[in-house]
Amino acid sequence: MVESLIYSITIGVFAGLAAGYLGSLMVLEKMSLVGDALSHVALPGFALGLLYNFNPFIGAFAFLFVSAIAIWHLGRVTRLGFETLVGAVFTLSLAIGILITPEPELLEALFGDITTVGTTDVLITVAVSLAAISLTRAIYGKTVLSLISEEMATSVGIDVARTNLLFLLIVSTVVAVGIKITGTLLVGFLVVVPAAAARSLSTSLHRYSLLSSVFGAVSSTVGIVAASNTGLPPGPMVVLSGIVIFLIAVVVSWMKKIN
Repeated sequence: MVESLIYSITIGVFAGLAAGYLGSLMVLEKMSLVGDALSHVALPGFALGLLYNFNPFIGAFAFLFVSAIAIWHLGRVTRLGFETLVGAVFTLSLAIGILITPEPELLEALFGDITTVGTTDVLITVAVSLAAISLTRAIYGKTVLSLISEEMATSVGIDVARTNLLFLLIVSTVVAVGIKITGTLLVGFLVVVPAAAARSLSTSLHRYSLLSSVFGAVSSTVGIVAASNTGLPPGPMVVLSGIVIFLIAVVVSWMKKIN
């Protein structure tokens, strides 16, 4: 039990750091709901892992990876927004995933389960999270500049289309990692609420991304510990922990403004 809790907390810390850091960029891009919608795309892959006894993360990541490339390509061809395309894909994926997920494991797939993590899950999460943070850091400035003006970004040699594709793939990877903690229904929280809380307290881009990462890690850790002590699903507990942090951030920000 203690070993499982340590594994779960380790996963929570690294996944929370990566999701929070990436989420700070998603909130700036006004793509908060994309992370939530992409999480549902992972459900069929997660279900296949459960059905055929291989690591569900691999199935979830495979579905997310292929879907991200397809959405990016469709976006270039049709000129439709990411939100529109992701919304169309995620409803189909959610329906298929619910139909093929074995009923005993459906709650785990939807809301996460910290009792089944092992050494492999920890190693995958740490490696993927560190890679996601490094890649996000590498494209952070480019993405912010293209957000301000795509023409300006192109004029200084930034391949906006390629940067957007890499960004989508990073989002897909982080979502796949977060599914183990919060499940497919709630993983979008990890890339939205910590960043929203950080934005309320930040006066610079550096402080904003740093606080977002910290809030992601703290909400994941507190939620996992609370779930372990209460026997409740970890996903809702992580969300509740993050909402408390968000409310505190809003109150602190409001008090600063009136003083």
